[in-house]
Amino acid sequence: MDTECLFCRIVAGEIPTTVVHETDTTIAFRDIDPKAAVHVLVIPKTHYPDIVALAADPAAAADVLAASAAVAEAEGLTADGFRVLFNTGPYAGQEVFHVHAHVLGGEPLGPMLAIR
Repeated sequence: MDTECLFCRIVAGEIPTTVVHETDTTIAFRDIDPKAAVHVLVIPKTHYPDIVALAADPAAAADVLAASAAVAEAEGLTADGFRVLFNTGPYAGQEVFHVHAHVLGGEPLGPMLAIR
């Protein structure tokens, strides 16, 4: 655990959050600043700074993906569609450097990127 990492502190139970799904290796909770009607973050309980580091552990990567799908199903997003998004690095807007998937849906999401 990285004691400076916000998400590690959530995993440790030091910071309260609204958990919507949990496994032995992952935890999913509602984003405090949602960008869609449904906006859930899915993280591995082990600290990986970004998706590149997570990809080096295929089992952990699979767990995050499976948890993301379980969240989408539990939140009722599978019929109309949803988005799973990873931001990696400052250019992509990653704010917390503990890899996390954003599960977004519950309304039309629009284009992936704004036109420049």
